[in-house]
Amino acid sequence: MDKISKEKRSWNMSRIKSADTAPELFVRSLLHHAGYRFRLHVKSLPGKPDIVLPKYKTVIEVRGCFWHMHKNCTQGRVPSTQKSWWEEKLTQNAIRDHNNYIQLRESGWRIIIVWGCVFKGISNEMKACLDDILLDIISTFLQDAQAQYVEIDRISCLEIRNKIPLEG
Repeated sequence: MDKISKEKRSWNMSRIKSADTAPELFVRSLLHHAGYRFRLHVKSLPGKPDIVLPKYKTVIEVRGCFWHMHKNCTQGRVPSTQKSWWEEKLTQNAIRDHNNYIQLRESGWRIIIVWGCVFKGISNEMKACLDDILLDIISTFLQDAQAQYVEIDRISCLEIRNKIPLEG
């Protein structure tokens, strides 16, 4: 049973953005400052990817961990209230994501997934180097013609950060 009215729940849900989210704007700004040129939400591609880099035949999806059921992420879990409804809804999202992935790959597109947990609850030290870490992963992927798919999440960023020697 929901604790708030149907009208209030509807209003809350209507405020959830599907485009131009803070993580998406962060990635777009990072790419733009690094000199990469891209298109946004190309309707002719399956799933209207968030960012399309035609020169590299690469799409970047910036995904919310909850809405896209990010595995091994605390934010990617199903709520305990109305569990069956949420399981069906989120499973359908995952199926749609998978179908879009298959169609993109069959069309020769390379795919980068950036998970929202990268941006959640990180320390100021991590924020200071997040730009470099993300840009390094993306640039390395774009320069490797054999690379077809990469997921960037909190764990992969922390692993990279731990390999960077501390100054001093």
